[in-house]
Order: sequence, then C-alpha cells, then structure tokens
Amino acid sequence: MRITTHFNGADVERAFESYVERRLRFALARFGSHVGQVTVRIGADGRTRNECRISTEVLPFGRVSVEESDPDLFAALDRATGRIGRLFGRELGRARDSRMSRESVRTAA
Repeated sequence: MRITTHFNGADVERAFESYVERRLRFALARFGSHVGQVTVRIGADGRTRNECRISTEVLPFGRVSVEESDPDLFAALDRATGRIGRLFGRELGRARDSRMSRESVRTAA
C-alpha cells in the first residue's frame, strides 16, 4: 500500500500525517495485495469546513473513492477511512461474486 497525502489549505502538522497513515492501514490492511495507490486530499474551506477525499486503487479491478466534510478534521478523516474500508470490501466481494458465477456456469456445462 502506497499512501500519498496532499494538504491543500489545511493547517496541519506532521503528526497528523502519521495519524492519516495509521487510520488507512487499519481500514485497508486486511485486503493485502489488492490495495494499490492510496491518495488522500485534505483541504480547508475557511474555518467552518474541512474536506477529506480518499481515492484507492482496487487491484486489478479499478478505483474507489469517498469524500467527507466536517468542521472537525479528525471526524471527517475518521468517517472517510471507515467508508473507504467498507466500500473497498464491497467492491472486492462484487468482483469475487462475478468471477465465481462465471466459473460455475462454465463447470456446469
């Protein structure tokens, strides 16, 4: 898993970057080699709203992404990492189901 973090207009410290990596590893580590490049974009729209966008490659199937916003940057990040973990698992499940249904049709003939 390769993680790239971009801070656009957000006033954060390096400790926050390690928090982002820890949360992503917790959410995506169980998927192992299916996780490709992970891109995190964190931005601030004034003092009232912080945005967190996470985009992840699902190898070899494609890409999934989520976006969350909240006045609390940590809350936005926590919700986004939780959603990306669930979405990633759902996408892998769909790929497995479609692959298994094709195989079962072939073996039935």
